[in-house]
Amino acid sequence: MKRLNKIFFIIVVVLGIGLSMIAPHYVDNPGNGFQGWSLIPPIFAILLAFVSRQVILSLFLGIFSGVLMVQGGNLFDSFLRTLDTYLLGSLADSWNAAIIFFTLSIGGMAGIIARAGGTKAVANWLARKAKSARTAQVSTIFAGLFIFFDDYANTLIVGPTMRPMTDKMKVSREKLAYIVDSTAAPIVGLACISTWVGYEIGLFSQTFTKLGVETNFFTLFLKTVPYTFYNIFAIVLVFSIALWRRDYGPMYKAERRAFLTGKVLSNTASPMSNLDTQAEQVKDGVKLKVSTALIPILTLIFSAFAALWYNGYTAVAVDGIAWYQMSDCFGAADPSISLIWAAIFASIVAGVVALFNKSMNLGEVFDSWVEGCKSLFITAVILVLAWSIGSIVSELGTADFLVSYVTESISSIFLPIIVFFISCLVAFATGTSWGTMAIVIPLAVPIAASYINGDPASSVLVLSTLSAVLSGSIFGDHCSPISDTTIMSSMSSGADHMDHVKTQIPYALTGAAFTVIGYLIIGLSQSLWSTILALLVGLVGIIAVVRFLGKPVEKS
Repeated sequence: MKRLNKIFFIIVVVLGIGLSMIAPHYVDNPGNGFQGWSLIPPIFAILLAFVSRQVILSLFLGIFSGVLMVQGGNLFDSFLRTLDTYLLGSLADSWNAAIIFFTLSIGGMAGIIARAGGTKAVANWLARKAKSARTAQVSTIFAGLFIFFDDYANTLIVGPTMRPMTDKMKVSREKLAYIVDSTAAPIVGLACISTWVGYEIGLFSQTFTKLGVETNFFTLFLKTVPYTFYNIFAIVLVFSIALWRRDYGPMYKAERRAFLTGKVLSNTASPMSNLDTQAEQVKDGVKLKVSTALIPILTLIFSAFAALWYNGYTAVAVDGIAWYQMSDCFGAADPSISLIWAAIFASIVAGVVALFNKSMNLGEVFDSWVEGCKSLFITAVILVLAWSIGSIVSELGTADFLVSYVTESISSIFLPIIVFFISCLVAFATGTSWGTMAIVIPLAVPIAASYINGDPASSVLVLSTLSAVLSGSIFGDHCSPISDTTIMSSMSSGADHMDHVKTQIPYALTGAAFTVIGYLIIGLSQSLWSTILALLVGLVGIIAVVRFLGKPVEKS
């Protein structure tokens, strides 16, 4: 099998690089107008990741293949531009740099907590409270629901916090990563106060204003929530699987392995962080206190919430917006800056708590923070590569090519479904839900509005089509191995990235299948009752799948 994988690896590399070199000869303007050829870089990177399980190499070669197209097939120039234009360019972007800083700072805080004995203390306390793998999983889900205001903060807090408990209860790292991923973007995408709301409202405003529609766009966002089927079904699915302790597909094998052998990771796994190692380095004689971990984590949560509010309020105060108008404040916040404030403040608090408990001296606090940052270095590299491949596929027009398949002769019955599929493909290929929304919403909404005579802001067809973009963006991002949130879920859970992707995809496809059924019901009737029926069919269907397709993990 290893030899066969090597053969496939060589074939994929030769095809990917070869096709990228000849592609410029089939277009008039290299770098602009590649049409179908523009699919090569993302497909190449994703396929290579599955074959080789080497995410860094796969992403780098995917970027390189895209740059080859832009550079007319010149190998030497393409290699240099991959490094100095795309990789460096991604790292130089202020938003990306802030996310890297935030991620590393979270790792630093976690490093202090681990060395100070906080991780062990939490593990021991949770192990006493959680009597089974079921309660461990349900507790993790509720932790994800609690941190509803930002998907990055959600992922980076829930994974490390709940990992000791799920390990004790023999829950596989693959399952933990799935729970973390399924309670991050799906939750934030439904929350009325989050870092996503302002971005989405901005897209709504631009799109509907061009149609001559003036409305309250925050209210419009609330109207889309019942139609954002994938988010709702993903949450229902993760709850059902945890409550009944039944799994299917690769996840079943992973859970059986953990249950029978206690191995939370497969024998071939390469976890994306080593904070567990730091937790083992607690000095003898240190008194284990839950507060060592709880105080910094709560500080991070509440300071992130406060920082988002404050950052947004300072931006809108000049327009006369009051401090208590939360939706406006959160909508105007810059999450990257706010999260850095919170992460550094929480790191300081973690250090102060460690000093106060006499579990470390000042030098050890700084050393632990640095070691914690180092543990997430691989994650930072992969994030830069993921953003770089997103940049090159955007330049090649991959998303535009996929969207162009939506023709003007589509029946209104199938419009939400087709828009959902297009959004899925764009998000999967580019690894970004926000980028997908920015591309597809301005195209999909006018098409839906052309089918109606009334107010687009109140039309079931328009609202469901708009929500189909939001749902499809999150589903595609959820499945894509080059998505930053998927990568961060693997990292924060200490899971092998490709193991996480492979075990999560069947569950994501289940939610997507009932999402398609829901949009078909909407298309056939386009009424309030059809929305209720679609939700009921999805909820009952997901429960039935788990009960009848899922197999009990703890069977004898």
